[in-house]
Amino acid sequence: MVIFVSLMIWLWKSTPVVSQPTVKIQIEPPLEQVIPDATLVKFQLQALDASGGIYNDALIGVHISAPRKTPWFTSDFPIVEGTELLALEAYAPKGKLEFEQVLPIRGNYELAVTVTPEVTGSYAPFEQSLKINVPENPVKYRNFAVLAVILLTIGAFSGWILGGDQTIAATEIAPQPVRMLLSGVTLLAIAALLLVNFSAEMAEATSHSHPETGEVISSSPRIEKNETMQLEILGDTKAVVGKLATQTVKITNPSTGEPITDVQINLQSVANESNGLMFAYQAMPDLNGQFTWKEQFFDGAPHIITANVMQLQVSHEIEVEGIAPPLSVRLISLLYFTLIFVVGLSAGFWGKRNTQPIL
Repeated sequence: MVIFVSLMIWLWKSTPVVSQPTVKIQIEPPLEQVIPDATLVKFQLQALDASGGIYNDALIGVHISAPRKTPWFTSDFPIVEGTELLALEAYAPKGKLEFEQVLPIRGNYELAVTVTPEVTGSYAPFEQSLKINVPENPVKYRNFAVLAVILLTIGAFSGWILGGDQTIAATEIAPQPVRMLLSGVTLLAIAALLLVNFSAEMAEATSHSHPETGEVISSSPRIEKNETMQLEILGDTKAVVGKLATQTVKITNPSTGEPITDVQINLQSVANESNGLMFAYQAMPDLNGQFTWKEQFFDGAPHIITANVMQLQVSHEIEVEGIAPPLSVRLISLLYFTLIFVVGLSAGFWGKRNTQPIL
């Protein structure tokens, strides 16, 4: 028996470990410092062979998917959950792909990465799935704690009143504490109604400046040129939250129409309302003088897509249709806040009851 066990251990130790090609990912800043919908995250993807060497002259594609739906703990952008945020494929002469992207919500993101040789047969193409976890914004926890304390306090105060003396005078239809409580609730309801109506009016006014249809429509190309180069930006100028919009930059010789491939394109996507940079990439055009990528405009605000090549710059505006959160999401949030209020109400009621003298 001892000989058999020793033989199995020897065979296990002598079994060679087969290495696999891999994609190494680096993120700046560190994930623990990333704030959803605020931090511009720099991604660095490096394609390595089985021995750790660099794959040169590779085509690297990446698809970033947002965290999946969590029905009982929704995020700030529930429509974005489980959808694709970015899709691009680019030539990487040194096997490295770098770009910057804002991540909208907390949770586990999935990056589906493909590595393909530019010259067919140079090496076997491969795929790899990478996952990163973005923490929630600490401010969200603070705001929730403040709101929970307010609801508990109001609930406890209401319960304390309801738990008091409920003697009804001959000329009264309800005890005085109950009438005072109902009056306060009425005032709060009126204030909430005014706030909701004001918010609805603001949302309606904003919606007039946004597309009323979710159909994605392509625009006419924006063109700038000089004696040696013509730069065009084409693509969708209307987009919908939760769906990708296609953008293309094309570079040609204005005299011959031949594609230009040996220049660098500086791409940026900027949100109009906040003037915040949402996506950035330095691209190289393909053999047709083009570079195409797909991007989701998750916050529902208009965006400006800009492409710079040497002294030329082209841009166009993307109108984005926002989608309201599903009714189920709003009802779940209402349920949580109601439960917190009920807990405070129960605590105040029983606390008052227990402090009353026993006759």
